[in-house]
Amino acid sequence: MLLQITEPNSTDNAARERKRGLGIDLGTTNSLVATKSEQGTDVIADNAGVRLVPSVVNFSDSVTVGVAALELAVSDVKNTVLSAKRFMGRSRDDLSEAQLRGLAATNPLAFDTDYGPKTPVEVSSEILRALAVRARDSLEEKEDGVVITVPAYFDDRQRQATRQAAELAGLNVLRLLNEPTAAAVAYGLDEAIAESSVVAVYDLGGGTFDISILRMEHGLLRVLSTGGDSALGGDDIDEIIVRWMVDQWGLEDLTLDQQRRLSVMARAIKERLSESSEISIEASDDFAHLEDLSVTRETLALLSGELIQRTLSACDQALDDAGVTEVAHVVVVGGSTRMPVIRDAVAQHFDREPLCSINPDEVVALGAAIQADILVGNGDGDEALLLDVIPLSLGLETYGGLIEKIIPRNSVLPLARAQEFTTAKDGQTGLVVHVLQGERERVEDCRSLARFELMGIPPMVAGAARILVTFKVDADGLLEVSAREEITGTEAALIVKPSFGLSDDEVAAMLRASQTNAAEDMQARQLREAKVEAESLLHGLAGALEADGDLLSNEERGDLENEAGELVKALEYDDVDIIRAVTDQLGQATLTFAERRMDRSIKSALSGVAVSELDAED
Repeated sequence: MLLQITEPNSTDNAARERKRGLGIDLGTTNSLVATKSEQGTDVIADNAGVRLVPSVVNFSDSVTVGVAALELAVSDVKNTVLSAKRFMGRSRDDLSEAQLRGLAATNPLAFDTDYGPKTPVEVSSEILRALAVRARDSLEEKEDGVVITVPAYFDDRQRQATRQAAELAGLNVLRLLNEPTAAAVAYGLDEAIAESSVVAVYDLGGGTFDISILRMEHGLLRVLSTGGDSALGGDDIDEIIVRWMVDQWGLEDLTLDQQRRLSVMARAIKERLSESSEISIEASDDFAHLEDLSVTRETLALLSGELIQRTLSACDQALDDAGVTEVAHVVVVGGSTRMPVIRDAVAQHFDREPLCSINPDEVVALGAAIQADILVGNGDGDEALLLDVIPLSLGLETYGGLIEKIIPRNSVLPLARAQEFTTAKDGQTGLVVHVLQGERERVEDCRSLARFELMGIPPMVAGAARILVTFKVDADGLLEVSAREEITGTEAALIVKPSFGLSDDEVAAMLRASQTNAAEDMQARQLREAKVEAESLLHGLAGALEADGDLLSNEERGDLENEAGELVKALEYDDVDIIRAVTDQLGQATLTFAERRMDRSIKSALSGVAVSELDAED
C-alpha cells in the first residue's frame, strides 16, 4: 500500500479542509444555532439579522417554525405548539391537569392539532430541522455534525427523546452537552481562571433551571456537582404574572385563547420591566373593557420571590454536594437572567457580581459550537477538557429489597463500572436485573429505571454463580447495563430507557430525602442485611440437615434445631443487635457439623484414588 505524504509546510497541508460543526441550543422558549470558524464563534442569524428562533411550531398544510409560528400563537391556538421541551420524555402521570390541557388523549404524550397528534419529539425535530436549514443556507455547506445542549437534570429518557428528535431531523449528533457546561466553555474559563478556582454556572431559561459547580484541576474543568429543576424557568414567572393580572382584573372562566393572550402580555411585562422600573399595562382585544394596570419591579420581585428562592436553595445544595463554601466566579445564563431582580439575588447570594459579558441568550449555543468544532476534528489537541458528572446514583436491587450503588452521584462521565454478584438460592437458573436511580438505601425509596432478565445460569448452590454486571454511561449521560454469567458466558444487556420522566421536583426531593433520612436509611439497611444473613444461615442449615443429618446425634441435631428456632424468633423483632448476636451464636453452634461435612466431602472425593495418583499430581 502506498501512502500519500505531504510535507509539513506544503500548501496542501496548509489548506487542509476545515470541517463544519454546529452548536444548537434547543431551548424551551427560544433556540439558536452557532458555529465556529477561523474568524471566531458566532450565532447564525436569518436574512433579517434575527438570531433567536422562537421554539414555536405551527402545523397546517405546511409546517411553520419560529417568528412566523409565534405570530400564529393567538390566532391559531390549537395548531401552534409552544414550550414542547417541557414535555420531552414525560408521561401523562408526570403532568398536572392544567398542563394536560391541549394535549391529545394518547400515549405517548402528544399535542392535539387539526393535523393529528404531534409528539414533543416531532415538534422538536421541526425546530432542529429549521435551525439546520438556516445554518446550511447561511454557510452554503452541510454540517459534519452537531452538539445539542440539554438541561443538566434531563434524565435518560429526556436525553433519548432529544437525540431521537435530532435523528428525525436528519442530524448527526456528536454529543449532548449540559447547558451549564456549554456556558463554561463559551467563557473560556480554562484560560481565565487559576488552578483550583471554583465557578458556579447559574442557568435560568424559559423552562428549566440548572446550577453547576465546576473547578479547574490540572488544566481540566471538572464538574463537581449539578442541581436544578427540570420544570422551573421564566415561563413560570410568566404564569405568576398571568395569575396576578387575572386577580387584579377579576377574570374568571378564561378560554384557551384568552389564556394564551395573557401569557403573551405577561412575557412582554417581564421584558419591559428589565428596562424600566415601572410600566403601564394596557388592556386590549378581549380585555379592552378593563382598566389599565400599573406594575413595578418591586411588584415583580414580590411575585417571583418564591421561585427565585427555589433556585437559590438548589444552589446551596449543589455547593454542599461539591464540598465548597465559596466560588471565585458566577456565570449567569439564560434569557430570564436579564431580570434585574434575578441578577441582584444571585449577586447577593454568592457575594459577588455575576459574569454576564456574553449575551445570556447566546452563551450556551456558542459553547456548544466550540465543542462541536473540536469534535468534528478541527481542534489541535490542546483544548481544555470539561468533564460532566452523573447527577444521581445508579445501582441494582439486591436480595432483601436493598439497593447496591454501582455508580455514585457526581461520578465523572463517561465511565464504566463493573461489580460481581451471585445467586441467593440453590439451583437458581435465572435472575431479574432491576436498575434503580436514587440516594436512598431501600428499593421502595428509589426510582425504578428498567428491568431485564438473565437466564441460562447453571444450577448451583447459592453463592457459587459468578455474575458480572457492568454499567456504562456515555458522554451524553445515556446508560447501558449488561449482565454476564462467567461460567457459561450467557449475557443480557439493554440501553436503559425509563418509562417516565422526572417530575417537577423529583430530583431535588430525592436529594433532600436522602439527607433527611440518612440515619434512618442506614439503620434500615443494617436491619435488612442482618435479616438476610440470618435467613441465609437458616436456609443453608436446613439444606445441610436434610443432606447430612446422619452425621449428628439426636441430641446434637435437637440442639441445632433449638438454636435455629431462637433465630427464627429473633427475626420477629426489628433489633439488629439481637439478630446479629443470635446469628453468631447459631454460626458457632454449626462449626462442628460443618467440619464433619467437610471430612465426608473429602473422603468422597478421594474414594478410589490411589496414593500414587496423588503423588503424581504433586
